[in-house]
Formats: sequence, structure tokens, C-alpha cells
Amino acid sequence: MQKSGVKRLYLMQVGSMPEYQIPIVCALVQTADGQNVLIDSGLPAPLPEEASDFENGQDVIAQLASIGLTPDEIGIVISTHYDIDHAGRHAAFTKAHYVVQRAHHLDAASNPRFAALRPQWDQPSERIRLVDGDTELLPGLDLIETSGHVTGHQSVLVRLPETGAVLLTVDAVAFGKDFTREQQDSHTPDAEAIRASTLKLLDLAEREQVGLVIFGHDAAQWEQLKKLPEYYE
Repeated sequence: MQKSGVKRLYLMQVGSMPEYQIPIVCALVQTADGQNVLIDSGLPAPLPEEASDFENGQDVIAQLASIGLTPDEIGIVISTHYDIDHAGRHAAFTKAHYVVQRAHHLDAASNPRFAALRPQWDQPSERIRLVDGDTELLPGLDLIETSGHVTGHQSVLVRLPETGAVLLTVDAVAFGKDFTREQQDSHTPDAEAIRASTLKLLDLAEREQVGLVIFGHDAAQWEQLKKLPEYYE
């Protein structure tokens, strides 16, 4: 098996959409050389009025504390996109560099969809790393550009020493039922971009022999996954 700089992958549920029984999730990657990389940060607290469909659970900061980590020990935050259930605690990680697709960050600057959360994601420019397309962030940790859900959305591929390749589709494919080459009935404006990203991830999963694909909000799958303090290695 290819050597990887990644040592562990933790998964966390930090909230939910109770009406639809949808989990709100984050992840933490730890590397062999001691780096802590957070993938998304969950919901804000308090929740704004427009987020009444959501419910906070044990937040990412409390869950990190349960394994002995403080916000200052997070060196990188991979921001898959700036939706309220993914970037709600970004501002808590004041020592971290944020990694986001350039297309997404530039779109968010004038997109009303992300305006309410701007104090969280609009960090000093010296702490934001803008990437363009698929990027190897660290050995064993790749960012995969998957626009469709939003412009510049990114998924994450993690190569673990024992588990092998793990693909976090995030909101590019939120539910396992949609991870298919069959044409989906969709009337959303970005249906073609969503399909293109889905096919891209399917090709990636085959090419990289991905053994575990983790979907962004799949409650049935989430019940079966290891969650912090357990981890994949």
C-alpha cells in the first residue's frame, strides 16, 4: 500500500435537520507529523432565524476537546463551501489557514446565499489559501473540485494507511442513492454540473479503488460509521 502522511480520520456529527433526519457533520484528519486538519466546522451558535430548520448538537469545539485538542491546535481548515451548516464555526480557529476553492471564495463575496455567515468565512487574506481545481494539499490528502451544489464546492480524498482510500463527497453527493451513473431527475439550475461532479467522483472512486465513500448527509449511512472518539486509520 502506498505510504501516506495521513494517520487518522475522525468523523463528528455536530447537528441535524430534525424534520428530515439529516446529520450535520465535520471531520478531522491527523497526519503522521502531528498536523490537525479540520474539514468544515458545522453550524453557528446561536442559529440565525433563517436557519430554523437546523438544530445544533455537540459542537465541533467540544468534540475536539474530548480528544484533547483546542481550536488553536487546528492548523488547517478545509472549507468545502460556505453554507451555514458547513462554515458556521470557522472564526473559532484563529491559528488555522483556510483552504477553499478560489471560484467559491470569489463567488461568495457577492452571493446573498453566504452573506449571513460572512463574519465566519471572511478571514484575513493571509490566512486564506485559494486553490484552483483538484489539489494535493498534503501527502495522502487531496481536494477534489466538485461544483454543482454551489460554485467551487470541493470534496476530499483521504488515503489512510490501513483503511485505504476514503472519499468524502460532502454536498457534491449528499445521499448514497444519488451516487450512480444513471441520469437523475433534477430540475435544479445546476443539474448538469451536479451530474458532472457525480460522474467525476464515480470515476475517481474506481480509479483510486476507494473502499469507503462517505456521503454528506446520509442518515442511514451515518448510523453505520465510526464516530469520534473512534477513528479510521
